[in-house]
Amino acid sequence: MTRTLAEWLAYQERVNVHSIELGLDRVREVWQRMGAPAPARRVITVGGTNGKGSTVALLEAMLRAAGLRVGSFTSPHLTDYNERIRLDGANADDAALVASFERIEAARGAAGDDAIPLTYFEFGTLAALDLFARAALDVAVLEVGLGGRLDAVNIIDADVAIVTTVDLDHMDWLGPDRDSIGREKAGIARTGRPVIIGELAPPAGLLDALLACGARIERAGVDFRAERHIDGWRWLHRDGSAMELPEPALAAPVQFANAAAAIAALHALWADDVAFAPKDVFAAVSAGLHEVQVPARLQSLGGDPALVVDVGHNPQAARALAEWLDTQPGGRVHAVYGALADKDVSGVIGALGPRIGHWHLAGLDRVSPRGLAAAALAGVLRQALPQAVFDVHADVAGALAAARAAARPGERILAFGSFFVASAVIADAAG
Repeated sequence: MTRTLAEWLAYQERVNVHSIELGLDRVREVWQRMGAPAPARRVITVGGTNGKGSTVALLEAMLRAAGLRVGSFTSPHLTDYNERIRLDGANADDAALVASFERIEAARGAAGDDAIPLTYFEFGTLAALDLFARAALDVAVLEVGLGGRLDAVNIIDADVAIVTTVDLDHMDWLGPDRDSIGREKAGIARTGRPVIIGELAPPAGLLDALLACGARIERAGVDFRAERHIDGWRWLHRDGSAMELPEPALAAPVQFANAAAAIAALHALWADDVAFAPKDVFAAVSAGLHEVQVPARLQSLGGDPALVVDVGHNPQAARALAEWLDTQPGGRVHAVYGALADKDVSGVIGALGPRIGHWHLAGLDRVSPRGLAAAALAGVLRQALPQAVFDVHADVAGALAAARAAARPGERILAFGSFFVASAVIADAAG
């Protein structure tokens, strides 16, 4: 009997005892059994701690504005699983995903005793590659799920790799410091091919690993840079290329760094294959900056008090939120905040500090085994910010309702801390 998409996803969550199982051997073997076709003429792989989703969206918008057929793979999703796999600007439909999962299930030998085990994420990665290969794409843009070197996406050799940022997250899997995490993220680069580093001060571990593998390193602030000015911003490259550009449609100052890295990746891609480049690079980049959309990255949901939602969930992302708040007009900020237990909650709270006037803490233990209960979250808040004003709620809906009741016109509600928080708030706002 044919499974529905929902049934397939439920099956994938229980078929492997491990929700995360890093390593390429199993997923590569299944892909080879499926014929291992190229997912597109060119592949860009995007890794990093923060900024991956925005950078993928920027690349997709610019490449499509250049007239190219583009596929993008991202994770996790906010409301519908289909968001993870986009083909030429549209989410993959249920029927295509189901057909792909059936092909993957057959290739892994599910009917036999020696079936190759796959995780939920690995099923999704293979489905993306399968659907991309069938769609005659010009470019596939692949977002790394966790780390880089051993992430399922890394079975594909990228023509250009991007490492957006490196910060402390997923330390149980990737290592205890920025150097070790950077070495893991460097694994998506390939010998002789460009790798774009999006942050100004990358860790030595990342640079050392990239030098060792022989990748062509292009660094923000060294090989390319973004210069902001009153009328927009300028992108410049050490080869003399320069463009005066409009501001990205995405909010937050950090988006200039993401946009600069995305442009550097396209610059490298098109320099290696001039015939592949659009006739008007400036027009494609400008249109992409103007048209790019990605939900839950400082997404405004309107209202007064204003409601803004963001998926930021680690200290680096919280520092970016703090930088954005510092550019906004005055008015008390109400935080709707929930977190997973393996995140640096104290670091997040410390990064935002007194910018938050009232914390409305949401328990996530009902929606994820990794979710932190509101009482535990409150305990961390008391230690990290003893003077904080807060209340606790069993779930996001309760925290959001409390924030709306407490906030006054002219104030702001900022909902953040997890994709679980962002998806619940967006669903509530949609009615």
